[in-house]
Amino acid sequence: MSERNENGFAGGAQTGTAAMPEAKQPGTPENGNGGLEARVAEEASMAADCRERLLRLQADFENYRRRTRQEREGWYRQAAEEVVFSIMPVLDNFERALEHPGDRLEDFLAGVRMIHRQLDEILAGQGLERVPGAGAEFDPRLHEAVGRVETADVPENTVLEELRPGYYFKGKVMRPAMVKVAKRAVNGEVAHNE
Repeated sequence: MSERNENGFAGGAQTGTAAMPEAKQPGTPENGNGGLEARVAEEASMAADCRERLLRLQADFENYRRRTRQEREGWYRQAAEEVVFSIMPVLDNFERALEHPGDRLEDFLAGVRMIHRQLDEILAGQGLERVPGAGAEFDPRLHEAVGRVETADVPENTVLEELRPGYYFKGKVMRPAMVKVAKRAVNGEVAHNE
């Protein structure tokens, strides 16, 4: 009769398998629970450390986001302040012109034209440019056609009249010019073919 091991299975040469040494199982009396508990404690400590680092990293990221948002708002505020500061002399000149219009309309209009030129220069210094108007070739990226006028005086698709100016800001079209555009005269002839 074959011997049975502690698990109740027959072992040894009688079953046709070689007797294998038993692997030590965690928590078995030979190993003791000390190794497993130490390992669990170590893993728990590592998990707590990872969690703490993650929370610190998350707090740092939130602080970074808040700081960059505040910096961005500060830059916008500073840029707006610079523009407003540069326009203040224009407001001063308008107030002077309105307080002392003078006796002649021509003088008043000359003063208003000077103020307009001053404002144009300030805005040009900030990067604002006017879209080409009357006389330019119609460009749908720059112009908004609100009417077409038959004429033989200029080539077809020439801007005849600017109803509202358009503007670029630092190379980007802020607003297209509202224009009337030439189209061929009824007889189909255009006076100046270029």
